[in-house]
Amino acid sequence: MMFSLVMATRGRTREIAEFLDSLLAQGRADAEVIVVDQNGDDRLEAVLTPYAGRVTLTHLRSAVANANHARNLGLRAARGAIVGFPDDDCVYPAGLLDRVVAAFADPALTVLTGPAESPAGGLGSGRWRESGGPIDAATVWTSVIEFNLWLRRPVALALGGFDEGMGPGTPLGSAEGNDLVLRAVSGGHVARYDPTLRVIHPDKRLTDVAVARARLYGRGFGYALRRHGVPASVWLPFAVRPLGGVVLSLLRLRPHEAGYYAMTLLGRAEGFLRSDAASGRVRPALEAA
Repeated sequence: MMFSLVMATRGRTREIAEFLDSLLAQGRADAEVIVVDQNGDDRLEAVLTPYAGRVTLTHLRSAVANANHARNLGLRAARGAIVGFPDDDCVYPAGLLDRVVAAFADPALTVLTGPAESPAGGLGSGRWRESGGPIDAATVWTSVIEFNLWLRRPVALALGGFDEGMGPGTPLGSAEGNDLVLRAVSGGHVARYDPTLRVIHPDKRLTDVAVARARLYGRGFGYALRRHGVPASVWLPFAVRPLGGVVLSLLRLRPHEAGYYAMTLLGRAEGFLRSDAASGRVRPALEAA
């Protein structure tokens, strides 16, 4: 098995079928999908049943509403050489898995990332660096999104997987992927960003959902910045940019956008200043099931 694709899901149905269709269109028979179901009902049975025999599927259940807990549960059950963590509302473009395999033909490569692509085309949510290349403590913040993150499975297990105190379902709602990649880089592993390796995902910038989550997501981002001890030259721009966004939005009479930037700045400050932010850089290894 080449790929294990671990999908944590809660509340979605149609989007999961769309993802599975995009996986079938890859034309590969060496990928398994591990769906970690955090729903309190059986809504996924009708979604997954039509794919039995067409996709290698494992359906796990979890009563814990925590995305990283679900991802780690799936990671323990994974069998593939390379693990990925698709969101339950993303789609793989044609040829994506072939490109990932080609990149990992380099035996030195441990971690591969790429950006989000909007369904309408062009780069999606996030601030993405234009040039590809190695990922380090300065570039990881513009190089990582969880649904386009690929790791060699033994390394993902040895690193302890995702921090279950971060991400959706916790008070630190984002940046768990950045944290995981930085733990890999700190351990001497080679991580690379490819701006042309894209996964399609809804673009939620400045939507009502994004504004509602801005403080929560900002808190996780600030926490990760502090945890890994990056210098002021790295973290200061992430404070200045949302402050500038508040000012420009108010000048343009866009209070909704100003609220988004203000909540982002507040969340980043809260996460950065948490007393426990500097802990947890080394995590115990996960054991494969």
